[in-house]
Amino acid sequence: MTFTTRPEITGTFGVVSSTHWIASGVGMAMLERGGNAFDAAVAAGLVLQVTEPHLNGPGGELPAILWEGASARAQVLCAQGPAPAGATIAHFRDQGLTHVPGDGLMATVIPGAWDGWMLMLRDHGRLPLRDVLEPAIHYARAGHPCMPRVAETIAGLAGFFRDNWPSSYATWVPGGALPRGGRLLRNPVLADTYARILTQAESRRDRTAQIEAARDAFYRGFVAEEMARWLAGQELPDSEGHMQRAILTADDMAGYSAGMEAPVWGSYGDWQIAKCGPWSQGPVLLQSLALLEGMDLGALDPMGAEFLHRVTEAMKLAYADREVYLADPAFASVPLARLLAPDYSAARRALIGARASHDLTPGTLPGFEGQRAAMLAALERLSSTDGAVYEPTMAHLARKPGDTVHLDVIDAEGNMVSATPSGGWLQSAPTIPGLGFCLNSRAQMFWLEEGLPGSLAPGKRPRTTLSPSLARHPDGRRLAFGTPGGDQQDQWQLIFFLYHAQFGMGLQAALDAPLFHTTHFPASFYPRSRSPGQIMVEETYGPDVIADLRARGHDVQTSPPMTIGRLTAAGRDADGMLRAGASPRLMQAYALGR
Repeated sequence: MTFTTRPEITGTFGVVSSTHWIASGVGMAMLERGGNAFDAAVAAGLVLQVTEPHLNGPGGELPAILWEGASARAQVLCAQGPAPAGATIAHFRDQGLTHVPGDGLMATVIPGAWDGWMLMLRDHGRLPLRDVLEPAIHYARAGHPCMPRVAETIAGLAGFFRDNWPSSYATWVPGGALPRGGRLLRNPVLADTYARILTQAESRRDRTAQIEAARDAFYRGFVAEEMARWLAGQELPDSEGHMQRAILTADDMAGYSAGMEAPVWGSYGDWQIAKCGPWSQGPVLLQSLALLEGMDLGALDPMGAEFLHRVTEAMKLAYADREVYLADPAFASVPLARLLAPDYSAARRALIGARASHDLTPGTLPGFEGQRAAMLAALERLSSTDGAVYEPTMAHLARKPGDTVHLDVIDAEGNMVSATPSGGWLQSAPTIPGLGFCLNSRAQMFWLEEGLPGSLAPGKRPRTTLSPSLARHPDGRRLAFGTPGGDQQDQWQLIFFLYHAQFGMGLQAALDAPLFHTTHFPASFYPRSRSPGQIMVEETYGPDVIADLRARGHDVQTSPPMTIGRLTAAGRDADGMLRAGASPRLMQAYALGR
């Protein structure tokens, strides 16, 4: 029997796994109340905005992959908001900026998370709005145990908030008192916002009309009005000292709605894996799997240097292609089928040798030669830095705080959700005082150069790092999984998936197993630094493996055991047995079920 830090959750009624135990408990409560996986996901997602405010919030974004058990159909919920109408390259250049700031009023795109959750609830759930919204209202008003990392984040920002973002100081340091880890943390203004939305919604009679009213209240009602009113009167600095005025308007909010689209499918052995489209980084996981499938990984030791080397080199190639080819397909031509084609994968696979590559090597596709050259030239113009930039999950390994949560849910009917909400975290922008939340900073993914796949344009979605996953096997098994972690999301998910699908580890065993990732390619977050040849490895792999990797030319950085990643996963066997697990790293993700 494989040792695990905690039992793999099994049952037949339902399972919920998320990056915070309270959210997992709320999700299970929805299933117990008669809701389905979609109801549970919405309630858990709204609670995560309250319990992990340094990692996501109402002003953020939401990609999710949904599996409908009855129809055996997968859909992608895209609630990644686009750039506002006034967000042009010329506007930023007129402000003297060469890049979109990493925080502040100008860094926001239209917040999509609320509409995404409401769309999921309306079209796929069955519980009333009150049932799924009341837990978030409760924890915002009555309080929740403040995680030490939340307290540390706020303490580190308190001086900046006091001097520059007074509304954030009033929200997160009320009365000048810093929150304490383990003590109750409240956000009564956010509770009032959600309660007012619920009151307005319940003026309508039927469930669908109430959910529509909740969407309207946020995007065309008092939330959008208060947001626009406050933003219009503000000029505040970002963390770099640039004074900013908001670009987002009430008209931008009024015109937005989340939507459903088909997933992108890839394969590994008999497994098929669904990811979000090229407006996300999701296809890099599919491309990495396509590269690795021809390498007979099953003959290797998954804890050995050869396995780590091959996986790392494959990820370097896939992520190099991300920089050149992935973007919002509504604005750019994305050769996705070509990137996943067997002949292209074979040619790319041939580049993987015995030594670690220190070069950024995107592939060359006919018709895209100019785009490839322009993107490489833009990357070359970036100044070198001393390390990679991470989202908040990995703040213990880098200098920058970060931003994401994840949840997976499966019910007895076989419905599944894998969702990775993010953005609108408390350090991304000043808190809107009448609403209790702030906007996102996802616009920092854009380039302020013309002619690139990721060039800023009004109405365009930034290429997000957010990347939930869903997989299916012809024998009837299903799997939902994901993690916070920015550029590392699809690296850790790839390793977890290989542990499970290739090497037969149970979910919890695969989640407990050591992890690694590379910072070889440019980060998605400003200043888009890269560390050629660098790999971060948990010390659990052992000194012999680490020495072997260094002998192969890898720039190995080590991390203490159980410090990389925050994966969660849930699965369904062909006979209906449900399974779930959660990483013990950071000691807050939990799986529940029965």
